[in-house]
Amino acid sequence: MKQQAQLELEDVKRIAAAAEAHAAGKGWAVSIAIVDAGGHLLWLQRLDGAAPISAQIAPAKAHTAALGRRESKNYEDMINQGRVSFLSVPGLQGLLEGGVPILVDGQCIGAVGVSGVKSSEDVEIAKAGIAAL
Repeated sequence: MKQQAQLELEDVKRIAAAAEAHAAGKGWAVSIAIVDAGGHLLWLQRLDGAAPISAQIAPAKAHTAALGRRESKNYEDMINQGRVSFLSVPGLQGLLEGGVPILVDGQCIGAVGVSGVKSSEDVEIAKAGIAAL
């Protein structure tokens, strides 16, 4: 049987604090979501000034990255390149750039999703959070 790391509350808090600090340092108003390996929401934070819809999009991006075990941008790219059948994938809603898996020893243990600024900036914030681990 394989052993796999799991996110604990302190890990989640560390990721969230680093992501928030990065966003705040740039003056970006975003929502930050962190999920476990099954895509279940562990943390959701909407910074002051972030659009309400971002609190829906960030968890969807994180969920997609966790279940797919890859950045959500991969799905957006496939769709943009004409593979629109991915729009019908069951259970995946955040098929937009901004969801980043959390990988430990090659295993996906969760993901961070960010929404509120340009997609590449969302990714930058998510990766800053993950780097805090």
